[in-house]
Amino acid sequence: MLRACQALRQPVVPYGGGTGLVAGAIATEQEVLLSLERMRQVEEIDTAGRVAVVEAGVTIQAVQEAAAAEGLFFPLDLGARGSATVGGAIATNAGGNRVLRFGMMREQLLGLEAVLVDGTVLSTLNRLLKNNAGYDLRQLFVGSEGTLGVVTRAVLRLREAPQSQNLALLAVPGFDSLVQLLKSVDRGLGGTLSAFEVMWPEFYELVTAPAGRHAPPLPHGAPLYCLVESLGGHEQRDRSHFEDVLSALLEAGVVSDAVIAESRAQVQSLWALRDDVEQILGIGPVLMFDVGLPITRMPAYLDALRRRLSDRWPDMRCVVWGHVGDSNLHIWITVHDESVEARRAVEELVYGGLERVGTVSAEHGIGLEKLDYLCLCRSAAEIEVMRSLKRALDPLGILNPGRVLPPG
Repeated sequence: MLRACQALRQPVVPYGGGTGLVAGAIATEQEVLLSLERMRQVEEIDTAGRVAVVEAGVTIQAVQEAAAAEGLFFPLDLGARGSATVGGAIATNAGGNRVLRFGMMREQLLGLEAVLVDGTVLSTLNRLLKNNAGYDLRQLFVGSEGTLGVVTRAVLRLREAPQSQNLALLAVPGFDSLVQLLKSVDRGLGGTLSAFEVMWPEFYELVTAPAGRHAPPLPHGAPLYCLVESLGGHEQRDRSHFEDVLSALLEAGVVSDAVIAESRAQVQSLWALRDDVEQILGIGPVLMFDVGLPITRMPAYLDALRRRLSDRWPDMRCVVWGHVGDSNLHIWITVHDESVEARRAVEELVYGGLERVGTVSAEHGIGLEKLDYLCLCRSAAEIEVMRSLKRALDPLGILNPGRVLPPG
């Protein structure tokens, strides 16, 4: 198909689970939408090698479940796990909730198969953790958003299934305490810290409002709320250690209140708070941002952003949460104005504060929506090298044209 599209110079837009947030897989009437929805096979779970061989259309959740059935663990996890596909996760280098310990999709990928624009099937289905024989071609396609080739199969790294999972929701008295909390739990838990998810009060109050789906496990009013998860190898010993670490932090005033999940159901309930981003859509037409910046710069950046937004739109709402342990914030904003001009003005406020210190995309990609802002976090030399790769692998520019790279 790709060879035919190249001959006809027909633009092609690869499509996975449809969960992207930067318009990277939305085709126009002039483009062919190439869906991978029928490529949903988990071809193999190799328990000795601890790898999974899957087709690109399989969902993240399906990989998790297939691994779990064999006593193994696929650590990549995100709210859209039931619909987001492996191919899409590779194309966007997806992150999610456990990047702090296990890394982005790039770190889960041992090998892949991709189809190039001329129909060439590039098979780098490596199963080895260490393979330094020449260029690592699989990495060209990670984060490329379908602009260099179409990923069709993948070899994924699995881990042994954790024997313990401990989760707590903590109320934190301020951002300085949050930084201290991250350092303390990472050190105190001895390498088992797997997630450090932070909810600012406007997020927590929305998802635990009386009319919402969740009762508040902790009272409203704290400056910050944090989910801390530990995955370990011994249920009783890890539980005791987890409680000891948190108890010491409560006594030191680093944490002002805490609730620890006592059952699998409570674990799911606490995670459901963090995943319930749909509640935010009730505040009005929302603009969604996925940014990254050093943790020490977050308070000043958010204070300045909120101040500038409220100066222009006094009735605006700004809801913040994110994977703070890996420097990623999600910021959803409504200014109750859906005009193109208002959207552009909000984008400039959000992204302008990131120039030279952060990134306009921590995990969602560039797509169509962030083309104008790529230059804030990538140098002219970097962008030109990206264009050179694009020209080499897709000389006619038919693969997901106009995405990722601004015209130039």
